[in-house]
Amino acid sequence: MSLPKNTTVLIVGAGPTGLASALSLLHHGFKDFVIVDAVVKGDNSSRAIAVHAATLEALDVIGCGDELASKGTKITSVDFDTRTGALARLTFDTLEPHTRYPYVLIIPQTFTEHILGEKLASFGVTVHRPHKVDGQVITTRYVIAADGARSAIRTIANIGFVDPKGDTVDDSTSLVQIALADVTFDNPELSHSNFRIVMSANNPFLFAPLPFTFNEYLAKETGKPIVVERIFRIARGASIEEGPVPHAPSKAYIQDLVNKFGPLDLSSDPSVNQSGKGVCVKEVIWSSRVRTCAAVANTFFTRLSLGDLSKPEGAAILLVGDAAHIHSPAGGQGMNLGLRDAVFLGEALAKHVKATESMLLSEADDILTKFVTERHARALEVIGFTKNLLSAAGVNDEIVAWWLPVSKVTLRDWAIWILGKVYYLRKQVVWGFSGLGRR
Repeated sequence: MSLPKNTTVLIVGAGPTGLASALSLLHHGFKDFVIVDAVVKGDNSSRAIAVHAATLEALDVIGCGDELASKGTKITSVDFDTRTGALARLTFDTLEPHTRYPYVLIIPQTFTEHILGEKLASFGVTVHRPHKVDGQVITTRYVIAADGARSAIRTIANIGFVDPKGDTVDDSTSLVQIALADVTFDNPELSHSNFRIVMSANNPFLFAPLPFTFNEYLAKETGKPIVVERIFRIARGASIEEGPVPHAPSKAYIQDLVNKFGPLDLSSDPSVNQSGKGVCVKEVIWSSRVRTCAAVANTFFTRLSLGDLSKPEGAAILLVGDAAHIHSPAGGQGMNLGLRDAVFLGEALAKHVKATESMLLSEADDILTKFVTERHARALEVIGFTKNLLSAAGVNDEIVAWWLPVSKVTLRDWAIWILGKVYYLRKQVVWGFSGLGRR
């Protein structure tokens, strides 16, 4: 489909953040926008799986929260274990007085994108695909850059994108890369397993049940027979000294991770598995790798110049989602922050468009400046939060100090055990994950 020659708002990127931006604009009565994406529908990879309470609350404002919640797995607790036993169970019931969504919703990013895309299509909006930033001309007053961490729009606007603390990834003891896979197992009894995080030296191992609605979605999208077993997300970090994680980890690679770092009751070795029977990875549905770097744009709002650099009055450039900020997957915060950016941007942008009808552009821009200042602060908070989680997860198995001859891993595990026993501590940690304190 050819692009129109003119529009008021151009949304570049039709992932969850771009789609949510469009839905938010519609919710606030604004329809003069065009949304484009560089890839054909279904080409995007499935990385994020967690949607937290604050994000569901935001999506509820634009009529998407309950629909998304109905399709995902509602996780009301997370088990923190060692390979051989339990450490703590983190329950989310402490959120009940504060939200309609007192849980973590587990739903793959591709499925979230599909649901938001279907919602947008129900309003008669078409995503123009595939269109890249490659010389096609469209006249617009606003550009919403939802085109990811390697944003072409951010580059064109000459906006810097760096780690706010100047950290690098050359520390060989840091968790800097993560292997991800959606898999099935040959043991149907695993179907009712809970969300588990297995703590070990250097890096944790994550095991999360995906909703059966995802199986149905995959069958419809791929045309393949439906996968009858429950699909699980497997994730495990690796330091630089362990070597690079393959671009698309194989079944054998994933099985090796499960055997070496997963709970023993998932081991394929009967002599190790506590049940006396081996559990094997049956099928790898999807696999990939991610880096755990962090970065934030210098600003989320600027204007292109029309020739006079002292008076930039060209199109407004607004960054959302990964185009504005990236950080490690720890705590499942990335897509959540991007979705909240998008939902709140719709209201701010609709106000700005209205304000320009009666105010000078420089005065109206205060609306957008205030908005991006708040979102930039939120991004820095989330980056700090995920860095702290990453530090705790990537503890090395070494002595704390000569005067405290205890392993750092043991000390961390003790802290997690205490966390599971103290209500106030559990409440604080759950509140941090939920995002309700930093929407």
